[in-house]
Amino acid sequence: MAERKPVSPEDERVKRAAAPGERAPRLHAFYRGKIEASVKCAITSFDDLSVWYTPGVAAPCKEIAADPSKLRDYTNVANAVAVVSDGSRVLGLGNIGARASLPVMEGKALLFKYLGGVGAFPIVLDTQDEDEIVQAVRWIAPGFGGINLEDIATPKCFPILDRLRAELDIPVWHDDQQGTAAVTLAGLVNALKLVGKRLDRVTIALLGCGAAGAATLRVLVAAGAKAGNVRVVDIVDGAPAVLGKSHDLERLFPHRGALLARTNADGLRGSTADALAGADVVIAFTKPGPDTIQKDWLRRMNPRGIGFFMANPVPEIWPWEAADAGLAIVGTGRGDFPNQINNSLGFPGIFRGTLDVCAATITDEMAIAAAYAIAKTAEDRGLREDSVLPTMMETETFVNQAVAVGLKAIEQGIARRILTEAELRAEAKLRICRAQNETALLQREGIIPPPPAT
Repeated sequence: MAERKPVSPEDERVKRAAAPGERAPRLHAFYRGKIEASVKCAITSFDDLSVWYTPGVAAPCKEIAADPSKLRDYTNVANAVAVVSDGSRVLGLGNIGARASLPVMEGKALLFKYLGGVGAFPIVLDTQDEDEIVQAVRWIAPGFGGINLEDIATPKCFPILDRLRAELDIPVWHDDQQGTAAVTLAGLVNALKLVGKRLDRVTIALLGCGAAGAATLRVLVAAGAKAGNVRVVDIVDGAPAVLGKSHDLERLFPHRGALLARTNADGLRGSTADALAGADVVIAFTKPGPDTIQKDWLRRMNPRGIGFFMANPVPEIWPWEAADAGLAIVGTGRGDFPNQINNSLGFPGIFRGTLDVCAATITDEMAIAAAYAIAKTAEDRGLREDSVLPTMMETETFVNQAVAVGLKAIEQGIARRILTEAELRAEAKLRICRAQNETALLQREGIIPPPPAT
C-alpha cells in the first residue's frame, strides 16, 4: 500500500483560498442572483394603489415638472445609485464583457445596500466605446442620485469620469480609482503607526499605474506622501520598468503623465526588483499571482516593511509567503485573509455621506476624510499587525465615514443639504441599520431561504 503524502500547511491554505470560488457558482444558482427591487411604501388596501399609481401619482408628477427640486422629496432618487460597467476590466478577469460582469455588479449593489443603506442598481452596457458609455450614462442620470463607474479599462476610464463629472449635476465616481485609494490610504496610515514610520518619509514602490494605481498615487501624495519618494513600476516596451523622466510618460500613460513626472526623484532605473530594494512599502495593482512577485525581491526591502498585494482573485504573492520574506504587515484585497484592503470597505460609507448631504461631487478631500475615519475606527478598537483595518461587518466604520464625508462636503461648499454632525450620524445609522435589519427579518421569516447545506 502506497504511503500517503502528508498535506503541508501551505497546501491547506491554498485549498482554503480556493473555497469561495468553488462555492460561488452553486450559491449564485440557488438564489438566482443577489439583489431585487422591493417595496418601501405601505399598501393596506386597493385604494392605496390609486395613490401610488394612477390617478394619484399625477399630482407629484406635475409638481416635479414645475419644480425639479421636488424630485428628491417625492421619489427614491436621492438614495439611488447606478453601478455602471462595460465589463472591460473586471476584477482580475480582464475584458469579459457586460453579461459576464453582471454578478460582480450585483455584488456591488448588495454591498451598497447592506453596508451603506444605499439603493444601487447594476447597469451593464453592451458597448465599450467611450462616447457611447458617456451618452448612455447621460441618458439614465435623471433617475439616480449618483453614478458609480465600475471595472472600466484604462485609459478610457479617465476621460469617461472627467466628462461625466463635467456634464452631470450628481456625483460621479470611479470606485476603482478613489474608492481603492481611500481604503489603501486608511490601511497604510495604521500600518505605518504599527511599524513606527511616517508617511512623508517612507519610500513606496507602487506596482501598476492603471486606474487604481494612479488614483492611489494621487491620494497618497495629497495626504502627505512625498511624490519623489514613490517608485512607480509599469510595463514599458513589454517589460516592467521603474518610471521616470527619461520616459515619454504622457504618451505611455495618458492622463497620468504630469503626476508620474514628480515621482522617482532619485532617477532610479530598473525593474520591479530594483524598485523594491530599500523600499519601506510596496503596493501592488498588477496581475493575479501567486508568483507575480517573488520572495527574494521582498527580502531587499527595508526592515519592518509593509506590503499590500491587491490583485484579484489571487494576490500577487500569498500573504504567508510575503511574511516569510520578512514583511511586518501584509494586506490583500481578499476578505478570507487578514488585513483586507478592498474598496468595499469604503464606497458604501462614502456614498452614504455624499447622498445624505446631496453633494454635487465626491472630491479627493472627501475620500481622504473617509480614509482617516476608517483608520480611526480600527485604531479605536485596537490595532494589530494582522488587523490594521475594520472588517466589512463592523457597521460603525460606514457610519463614521458617512459623517466625515458629509462634513467635508459641507466644508468644501458642495453640499446642497446642510446637516450637523449629530444629524449626519443619526441619518446614516438609520439608513444602514434599516437595510441590515430588513435583511435579517427576511431571513428569519424564510423569505430569503438559508443556503443549501454544503
